[in-house]
Amino acid sequence: MNVIAKSTSIAPFTKAVIEVCSVGATKPKTHAKIPKKKILHTEPIKRQTIHGYNQDLQLHGALRVTSGIGVNSQVTQRRLAHTDIRVPSFDDYRKDETKNPAVKSRFNEESKKVPAYLVTMGYGVAGAYVAKSIVHDLVSTLAASADVLAMAKIEVKLDTIPEGKNVVFKWRGKPLFIRHRTAEEIAKEQSVNVGELRDPQADSERVKQPEWLIIIGVCTHLGCVPIANAGDFGGYYCPCHGSHYDASGRIRRGPAPLNLEVPEYQFEGNTVVVG
Repeated sequence: MNVIAKSTSIAPFTKAVIEVCSVGATKPKTHAKIPKKKILHTEPIKRQTIHGYNQDLQLHGALRVTSGIGVNSQVTQRRLAHTDIRVPSFDDYRKDETKNPAVKSRFNEESKKVPAYLVTMGYGVAGAYVAKSIVHDLVSTLAASADVLAMAKIEVKLDTIPEGKNVVFKWRGKPLFIRHRTAEEIAKEQSVNVGELRDPQADSERVKQPEWLIIIGVCTHLGCVPIANAGDFGGYYCPCHGSHYDASGRIRRGPAPLNLEVPEYQFEGNTVVVG
């Protein structure tokens, strides 16, 4: 048998048979059965709350949860070198009423919402105040400067203007004419036929007090400044293109299409406030 095993190609197989089967043996040798070692599990920890699991992690280390069909849910200890980490405890920061899950806490869900609502309201009020401040500052930068606001209105003492004279003031960068009209000028302008005017307008529509004519001294043709107490009608005359205005500031002759502009004004005693 040994000769055959060494001389043929089936030597490996025959050699294995020789080692297993002994001469004159009727039964092959078999490997000895190693008795299975029963894995003993520790007693299940009968806790079903997160607080209980936290305590078990601190006492026993890593845990294993076993559950399934036909198997009672249980938590057993399993210690692994790379997972044996202590879980920190936050009991020092928790309220005493919430440490024990078996005791019903007086802090319900509604009471926990109150601090959140207060904080949210505080942030909302602060945000609204900041937004208001930003908008106020932005609008302030777009507003008129102090020098422009100072020129928005002008006050003139009327007792300084003699009768029959026209005084020129500067208002918002434009010449302002204030004329103290005589009784003859008032009667003359009130008797004018409005239908004959290029820009029909009665004298009473252009003055609040008959003796005071307040107009802007800018020609409505090309923006020139007319000359007072001149022209064919005794009012104003623009020498640039020959526009003639009467003592009510109405265009009577020349290229100007409209009457001289009347600004907003009001009388305050013996003072007129323009603007």
